[in-house]
Amino acid sequence: MSQKTKIAGWIAVGALAGALTTVSLQTVARGTMAPLPLEELQQLAAVFGMIKSDYVEPVDEKKLITDAISGMVSSLDPHSQYFDKKTFKEFREGTSGKFVGVGIEITQEDGLIRVVSPIEGSPADRAGLKPGDLITRIDDAAVKGLSLNEAVKRMRGEPGTKVLLTILRKDENRSFPVTITREEIRTQSVKSKMVEPGYAWLRLSQFQERTVDDFVAKLEDIYKREPNLKGLVLDLRNDPGGLLDAAVAVSTAFLPEGVTVVSTNGQIEESKSIYKARPEDYMRRRGADPLKRLPAALKSVPMVVLVNEGSASASEIVAGALQDHKRAVVMGSQTFGKGSVQTVRPLGPDTALKITTARYYTPNGHSIQAKGIVPDIMVDDTAEGSPYAVLRMREADLEKHLSGAQEEKKDPALEKEREAAMKRLEEESRKPAAQRRPPEYGSAQDFPLLQALAKLKGQPVKVSKTLVERKEETKTE
Repeated sequence: MSQKTKIAGWIAVGALAGALTTVSLQTVARGTMAPLPLEELQQLAAVFGMIKSDYVEPVDEKKLITDAISGMVSSLDPHSQYFDKKTFKEFREGTSGKFVGVGIEITQEDGLIRVVSPIEGSPADRAGLKPGDLITRIDDAAVKGLSLNEAVKRMRGEPGTKVLLTILRKDENRSFPVTITREEIRTQSVKSKMVEPGYAWLRLSQFQERTVDDFVAKLEDIYKREPNLKGLVLDLRNDPGGLLDAAVAVSTAFLPEGVTVVSTNGQIEESKSIYKARPEDYMRRRGADPLKRLPAALKSVPMVVLVNEGSASASEIVAGALQDHKRAVVMGSQTFGKGSVQTVRPLGPDTALKITTARYYTPNGHSIQAKGIVPDIMVDDTAEGSPYAVLRMREADLEKHLSGAQEEKKDPALEKEREAAMKRLEEESRKPAAQRRPPEYGSAQDFPLLQALAKLKGQPVKVSKTLVERKEETKTE
């Protein structure tokens, strides 16, 4: 653990850069720096000088430098990012579980902004935005050509102000405007319910600062209502990730003391760490360990973990740890595959650099980068199957993604599968919208949850006939 003493702040893993960002890690400055490439820096200075003296109109020097830094960082991978004063403030707000905005996780796709997931209960969720929606305009500005940071800035604002988003919904073959009123988003990252006597459902939608406390409170309530719990479903579907220490704590709640939860490995010494199921590896602040309040029975209650393509990063850590230690059965579809750690290094009082510094590994030493967690049992989204799973974006689909531990050759059948899925999607788009809306998680119509309950009861599970393991694809430059 000596290497961890070099870390001055938080270690976190996040899924996607977006309107809500839930990752943060700060490290102390190192005493040595890599040699600077003087010739290339001279060229950079020469270009700067030419733009200042010869460009058709005056340019702002500060903006030139900021844009150069942003371009340099964004060329690395999808998760490295430069934070200016405003975005750094918003970034820190996101880790606390509250911020002002519309409440969506986003990424880029073909120059547009793609909705990964609306935050439950947010203005975007109430306005009916859905995963997969493409944002083509923000107020009067076309999204094409905007960076992800610029798009986020335009959607953020003061509470009570409005923003007009133009949405392209491919599965309905239509484009439409949505006016959303910004508000302070207080994300509720943990939900629970008794689905039937003896069986509980616990959903984590993000891993934030207060997630562990909320998680413990929900479990205490479950055991108060059902002291002899027969089975628990931990639902991590569409959980984009968040703070690593929260993921370690959640895993620790179910695992034997002292076993490995996750390890990280990178170029610098402080990125080489092993995190175990013990308080010193998840307690960032002094005080009572909230996990001590949990009943001992939680360590052995039968469990199923539900995941899908939207389960990323910190949620993959939890699923991977419980799977490797054979503590739970993982069910659903293959996860997103974000197995990298980001470090946030302050550059001054109000700017910072978020840079990828390590990959993370499950207890058995498997890298999930660009592959994800493969469920023990593949289960479809609905009783009719998962005919559009092949179309869903994963880490391996993002431009400039890091490769995993092993490279697999590109599957020549994948494009044919996607073409067939697109044809099915076009046919589906002709149906009324109400028939295409998926059941709410945790509801009586939630097919994967019903299969998880069947597994816990020892009953037959309807295994998917459409989902197959998706190998990591070789990147092409």
